[in-house]
Amino acid sequence: MIRSVPRPARYILRRRPWWPWDFASARVARALELSLAEGLSGLELPGALVPAAGTAAPSARRAPPLPLRILRTALYLFIGFHLAWISFTTLLVISFTRVDPPATVLMAYRAWTDGWKLAPPQPLHLRSIPPWLTTMLIAVEDHRFREHHGFDLEAIKRAMEINRSLSEPLYGGSTLSMQTARTLFLVPEKSYLRKYLEAIVTIELEAILGKDRILELYFGYAEWGKGIFGIEAAARHWYGKGTGSLTRDEGARLLAILSSPIKYRPNWYGKSRILAERYAFLSRRYGRGGAVAPGAPAEPPDSPAPAAAATAATAATEPSASTMHPYLAAPTAAQAASDLPPSEEPMESLPPEASTLE
Repeated sequence: MIRSVPRPARYILRRRPWWPWDFASARVARALELSLAEGLSGLELPGALVPAAGTAAPSARRAPPLPLRILRTALYLFIGFHLAWISFTTLLVISFTRVDPPATVLMAYRAWTDGWKLAPPQPLHLRSIPPWLTTMLIAVEDHRFREHHGFDLEAIKRAMEINRSLSEPLYGGSTLSMQTARTLFLVPEKSYLRKYLEAIVTIELEAILGKDRILELYFGYAEWGKGIFGIEAAARHWYGKGTGSLTRDEGARLLAILSSPIKYRPNWYGKSRILAERYAFLSRRYGRGGAVAPGAPAEPPDSPAPAAAATAATAATEPSASTMHPYLAAPTAAQAASDLPPSEEPMESLPPEASTLE
């Protein structure tokens, strides 16, 4: 076999092979390679390389069916998107344990999409915020905040029932943690996809930051009007003073408009029944330095007129409780007795019935 190989190839055959081959010895393979490169013909193949008679040529690998390829591609995209989203948000949430974000996705959306001029946020430490203001916020927005781990299943279930009856995703049953996640990372376009992404970030916030830091971020970056973000910026914009100098009535007014901060102002209680109810609830429970005895006046001491005026104006301008959705109707006797807030739905939640006037 060696003699049939041209002379240049014989020299190579004496050399030691660099690697083994599965289908033939390394020396024979190298000789074949050199012969073919020189364009030589008449080369005798060793018997090991000659296919046996009747042996079929190996068939090419069949491609998987199209539906399977589509499903596999979709699965890869799904996993890749989640890995990217979770990695991105987790790294930022970890940084938020020490650093206040210079801006949020909601702020960027308002500046670029709506063209609003934004006041720079002024985040505060929780110890710089009056404790009664924190208590008011939890009471009116998420009274189970200290008990749940980011999700209030009871509120979510009720929101799903309302959405089903209205045939629109108007309500989300959002907790303070979910609102903070939405403010930091998402745009204000209501959809179930946003709610899903919001849930992922909520888990990260609860696992990494804890309740007090979540409250700090909420107070520092929640939307309080066009281009106004954070309680400090809101207090200075609406009342010309810092958060620590707010009266309880002023704090109640600021917290009441969180249900629709773009549509309403702190003194526009004739515009919405739900707005007047939120303010009346906070005034009744916290307007005199804490929980008040049953039967005490609902109005705060330094501003008795607005709540009564709002009630009278609302009766003339908005639907009655019998024509409104049960979720938006006036508090029942049992609810009033337990001092539950008239509406647990937070930001961006006013339905058409409660926002008929501008």
